[in-house]
Amino acid sequence: MSQSETQPEYPDQIDAAVLKIAGVVVLGAIMSILDITVVNVALPTFQDEFGTPDSPIAYSHVAWTVTAYTLALATVIPLTGWAADRFGTKRLYMAAISLFTAGSALCATATSIDMLIVFRVLQGLGGGMLMPLGMTIMTRAAGPHRMGRLMAILGVPMLLGPILGPILGGWLIQIASWHWIFLINVPLGVIALVYAWFALAKDHAERAESFDFVGVALMSPGLALFLFGVSSLPAENGDFGAPRVWVSMLVGVLLMAAFVWHSFRPEHPLLDLRLFRDRNLTVSIVTMFLFAAAFFGGLLLVPTYFQQIRGESTLHAGLLVAPQGLGAMVTMPIAGRLVDKVPVGRIVPVGIALIVAGMFGLTQVTATTSYGAIIAMLVVMGFGMGGTMMPLFTSALRTLSGPQVARGSTLLNITQQIASSCGVATMSVILTNQLNNSPIIPGTQNIPGLGEGIRETQAAILSNTRPESLAQLHLDPAAISRGLVDAAEAFAHTFWVAWVLVGLTLVPALMLPRKREPSHLTGKGAPPAAVD
Repeated sequence: MSQSETQPEYPDQIDAAVLKIAGVVVLGAIMSILDITVVNVALPTFQDEFGTPDSPIAYSHVAWTVTAYTLALATVIPLTGWAADRFGTKRLYMAAISLFTAGSALCATATSIDMLIVFRVLQGLGGGMLMPLGMTIMTRAAGPHRMGRLMAILGVPMLLGPILGPILGGWLIQIASWHWIFLINVPLGVIALVYAWFALAKDHAERAESFDFVGVALMSPGLALFLFGVSSLPAENGDFGAPRVWVSMLVGVLLMAAFVWHSFRPEHPLLDLRLFRDRNLTVSIVTMFLFAAAFFGGLLLVPTYFQQIRGESTLHAGLLVAPQGLGAMVTMPIAGRLVDKVPVGRIVPVGIALIVAGMFGLTQVTATTSYGAIIAMLVVMGFGMGGTMMPLFTSALRTLSGPQVARGSTLLNITQQIASSCGVATMSVILTNQLNNSPIIPGTQNIPGLGEGIRETQAAILSNTRPESLAQLHLDPAAISRGLVDAAEAFAHTFWVAWVLVGLTLVPALMLPRKREPSHLTGKGAPPAAVD
């Protein structure tokens, strides 16, 4: 983004003027992030609402309500820098809030799962601009030498999202309907618009750099097609040879390969892959990708486990997931302060080690694991998450300078969203395949409306989510009991995959700087010396 030649003088402390602007940014970011975690707890509800006993909707299908949203976020993030220069940050920020709010209202009108997925894309196109625009607005207001404390402020939505999202989503579904998890954004969007109008200073459009439309046309469809192919595996009984699977994946890979080749040609590419010459940025992005794919992909399954395996309501499932966010609330402010003093190579590996420990506990879950043990695991994972995300962002941007900061921020944000999309798609496919490995209950093939019959795992899940539907089938209780054990093992198996990915994250994390490096960001003063 364009920067003024004259750098303003910034006070050392976060003052009232910055806090007022931070309120606008945090409110917008909360709306965007909250809508990921709100929907997480609603996935089993979507399976019930949009499916029928004779035509159940696979978990990997409804998970696209999350995947499509995060893919839309990733698509629009690279446009944000160009559009902010072209139209001004205030006007673009308010336009993003308006689009997000309109998309939310449309989601509430969906009459099929595919219609909901389409409207989630529209919602994500607005939500995707809120976080990077907010980072730009806050960086200009706070100054680069307060980067660690700035990241701690921007971390507030990441704290509140995992806590409030599942609780709010569960409560709204329980007392009203699933439509209200989207309708709630309408009044919030209006408040955010009014707040932004008065709190953000007027800015003017500047001459924008040329935009890489070819890059958008290659990357976005390529990634979407690849993930569509992966998510189609359960529908094709895990057959990679099915045209729907291999054709989609192949075309997606070719488009993404063409995007990488193209990115080194224009002066201002969609994603500046030349930045990978910076070792800090490269190591941070590799770490971020593995971390986000494993953590967010695995976390998606937790509220579903509580509802489908333990028979909890949406509200109770949301309350049981909230401790993870409480754990992050403890460590994220601490990490925000430490990152200005301690090398990130001494912070991030500790955070990831905590996630590894907590995720290992989830690999042991059964249909009867005590809630106290699960909550303890989630708290430990929250501790790790709070000590990982913001230090990674800070480390990646610290050694960049001038225009590289905006391009590096874009690269980091889009990496996080793409990794989350990949993680959600992969984990949901693994879980669906595991659940489909269960045997069909003998005799159910002859029941009208059940097609090839009902699997033991499906019957067990129905016994917890729609017992009234199951009671009419008069199934063998022993088959339902076996199905519950198998379904719990399916979740544990999927958590094993997430655990392995988190463990691999330790490899690049140990390559992060273990000695204090000077900041190349423009602004007054250098960062404090490292604390040994």
